[in-house]
Amino acid sequence: MKKYICEFVGTFILVLVSCGVAVISGELVPTSLAFGLTIVACAYSIGNISGCHINPAVSLAMFLNKKLELKDFIGYVISQVLGALAGACVLGVLLGSFKVLGTNGYGGAGQLADTMWIALLVETILTFIFVTVILGVTSKKEYQNVSGLVIGLTLTLVHLIGINFTGTSVNPARSLGPAILAGGTALSQVWVFIVGPLVGATLAGLFYKFVLSED
Repeated sequence: MKKYICEFVGTFILVLVSCGVAVISGELVPTSLAFGLTIVACAYSIGNISGCHINPAVSLAMFLNKKLELKDFIGYVISQVLGALAGACVLGVLLGSFKVLGTNGYGGAGQLADTMWIALLVETILTFIFVTVILGVTSKKEYQNVSGLVIGLTLTLVHLIGINFTGTSVNPARSLGPAILAGGTALSQVWVFIVGPLVGATLAGLFYKFVLSED
């Protein structure tokens, strides 16, 4: 249960703090840094217990590479979704509204992603990049001390390019929690931010397994 509690708390912090900065600031760089720095903070605090996935896409890639058992994969995803929902709920209470919670979107909800297909492609590619880095840096003992920093900087990087397209998800739980409470367009479009990251994570998992892995 320690692992599941850590995944819940980590995802709670990610949504509360990072989506909070996205709503309050509304600027590209501060929002990108908020997501990246949150990952760094969580990686060095709960990483030794759960691995600090706080993202179903990351857990899926770990499962595909046999670094996570099925029961833990299911437990992780449930914990992450509940954590994201709790984080979005607290954020909504603090802001006094559940309409704007840093949700993801395309078309009228996004600045550059005019179509569903563009949004889906963006999320797939960015998640592939993000998860590939995670699999690569966590697989080598010599990178253990800097893995959290590398992962956090990579998340910052993908947010810098992705925010103006979709708000950047690369994390189904991060999108689902706020969307459930916000409802409307965010909820009707959230499937894109579930499917895209999961497809990207699957491709990253296969790429690591058959190309990057030394096994």
